[in-house]
Amino acid sequence: MKTIFLLIGLSGLLACNRPAQPMAAGNIAVPHESVTKLAAHAAFTDSVILQWADKKIIDAKLSSKGNSPRILLAKLLLKRELDETNKKIRQMQVRGVTGSAWALNKKGDYDFTLTPLTSILFLLGDQPDILYPETKDYLLHTLLTADGNKFRSAVPNTFGLVTETENHLLMTEGSRYLKNHWMMTHGNHEPYYNNVQNGMEDKILALLGTIKKGGLYEFNSLPYIAYTISALLNLEGFGSEKVRKEARNVLDYINWTYAIGSYQLKHYPPMRRRYDKQTIQQITTGYQSVFMKSWLAFANATGYNKDIRHAEVHALTGAAMPYRLADKVTELIFNKGNGYFIKMGHGKKGCPEIYSAGKNFLLSAGGANRGKNSMIVARPICLFLQDDAEDLASVFHIAGPGKDFMVWNNTGVYKNFACAAGPVQVPSAFTPVGKNEIWSVYTSTSNMLMAVHSENEFGMVVIFENIEAAALLTQLMQANPDVALLKKSFQFPAGNKLTYDVKAPKNKWVIISDNGQMLNRNFDEWPLIDGDFN
Repeated sequence: MKTIFLLIGLSGLLACNRPAQPMAAGNIAVPHESVTKLAAHAAFTDSVILQWADKKIIDAKLSSKGNSPRILLAKLLLKRELDETNKKIRQMQVRGVTGSAWALNKKGDYDFTLTPLTSILFLLGDQPDILYPETKDYLLHTLLTADGNKFRSAVPNTFGLVTETENHLLMTEGSRYLKNHWMMTHGNHEPYYNNVQNGMEDKILALLGTIKKGGLYEFNSLPYIAYTISALLNLEGFGSEKVRKEARNVLDYINWTYAIGSYQLKHYPPMRRRYDKQTIQQITTGYQSVFMKSWLAFANATGYNKDIRHAEVHALTGAAMPYRLADKVTELIFNKGNGYFIKMGHGKKGCPEIYSAGKNFLLSAGGANRGKNSMIVARPICLFLQDDAEDLASVFHIAGPGKDFMVWNNTGVYKNFACAAGPVQVPSAFTPVGKNEIWSVYTSTSNMLMAVHSENEFGMVVIFENIEAAALLTQLMQANPDVALLKKSFQFPAGNKLTYDVKAPKNKWVIISDNGQMLNRNFDEWPLIDGDFN
């Protein structure tokens, strides 16, 4: 029985611990340039740090994902209660080990603690009036347990059979690399700590290169994207110049894909790993969004939702670390220009992200689960508008068939168009400005209309601009007179004809053809970021 239990646990790890695979880059480059003058401080980020500095430290035994290190960081940054804070650090005891926790590594997950402790060392370790020398030594030699060259790519006690997850690899091995780096740059030249001689520099660069070329395996993951970003922030802030550059490249990629797939910080993409997170309904307070809110504050962005509930600890990390967004990332979050249509691949047996944007909207595809072991959470297709919506019920969305996301294929997004095998859910705040037996037309801005056709097992949303509702209804009926055919094809008035299959197998894009031209529906082959900006 014990053997069976262990095998079940091992199979669960195998399901979610696969590395990203190299992919074609696509035709849309990741922007890296930041020439805009950024603020050194911002009222929002200052308030986040203050909020954490006001908290009490309750976890003296450093294990798993406790927030004591972050509270300590905030207090030190504000030079608050320095004697007591330093004393607290020296009283803390390690009660865990690194790596994924499972049946044979029950005390795992200590790398969740290593990461913020590493931040404390590098941010404040050279300021003895804040982090006292004896405290720094205790932190360095007792609490930071990973050092040397024993780069561990497998989950502990799996006999090397299970590759460790991205977030654990980056946290554990990033912390190991950075402790070595600190020792070397502070006078200890033993080969044990020399990242070039012991191979750690090359291994960290290889890990970052794998992610840069293959994207994240744990894409959009709740909650793990936040810990991946935190580990990358340490490497970007404190590593060698080569490591900093590669970490920055990966961060820029992650944040560029966020900008493409969000609108005014509304973000609800398909994701990989935790099925229990499928019930989350918030669209503006995701784990990556709260990082964004801190970074945007430094870019002097205004008028955005600053709610950080559910993930406020990560807003602190964003506020404390030196990384800043590329200019085009900041711009695209709020300004979609003349729009775009972009597809983002996530490799074999993965799930794509598909986005269609205009000046005042973003259509976000919900993806498809690829079997239980894929660990992919499919979401509804969402229409984000220029409004204050904060949850799923407040946006137009489509999903189906039924309510079981494991059977959905919600990849039916194309240019200004979305369809799925379920009815369109219309927010209660919207009423039609035009309607007939087939279509309901809604408005969001003075020049934008959303045409909705909805049945129990089929829904469609089409976006139009610069047309009156009555004229649009007439043109829709003339172009699509047979309602039965709408389940297979749609003719844009005076435009292209689309064909689609909302019950397509979960390894195929729902959209089939555009004006007779067959499209590549095998999204396992899609590159990282491909499409066009208008």
